[in-house]
Amino acid sequence: MKKRPKTAPRAQRKSAATKQAAAKKQAAAKKQAKKHAAAGKRPAAKTLPAAKRRTLAKQRPIAKSSASATGSPSHLIDARIRDLGDWRGTTLAHVRALIREAVPDVVEEWKWRGVPVWYHHGQLCTGETYKSVVKLTFLKGASIADPARLFNSSLEGNARRAIDIREGESIDADAFKALIRAAAALNGAKS
Repeated sequence: MKKRPKTAPRAQRKSAATKQAAAKKQAAAKKQAKKHAAAGKRPAAKTLPAAKRRTLAKQRPIAKSSASATGSPSHLIDARIRDLGDWRGTTLAHVRALIREAVPDVVEEWKWRGVPVWYHHGQLCTGETYKSVVKLTFLKGASIADPARLFNSSLEGNARRAIDIREGESIDADAFKALIRAAAALNGAKS
């Protein structure tokens, strides 16, 4: 009787094959990511974790510009507004001006890979731009009175509230400035 050559158990063979396939896939993904990086594009969606893919799907890529460079937060926000170059940039510039009118000594920051944030004794709000909406998120929005009912997003949370502004929509300037002042007062009371 012939002896069979010894081979690894089936489970080990399968595991090795799976590892080889995963290694090949990872190498291909790295190669693709380098190719995209050289071209100034985002990496292919399949190379990213699911949570990151969802986030990137909501955001419009911004071309390499002065917004990705270092500089003062105000200059970076100016660059973001210029780079958007559409209704979102106009909307962001408008709400920024309203924030500055409401709280003249507001502090602007540039956080989380390109999100304008306004502070006055604590965070007032963020100004995120997505493909179809400019989102103004108030960290303590649930604690702020909103008689004009500007908050139209993130209403189910215990702390945050947001205002989503879509293309063609406008915001009640006086009511928005009142919200900003209320957020600043709330921060001032707690500091």
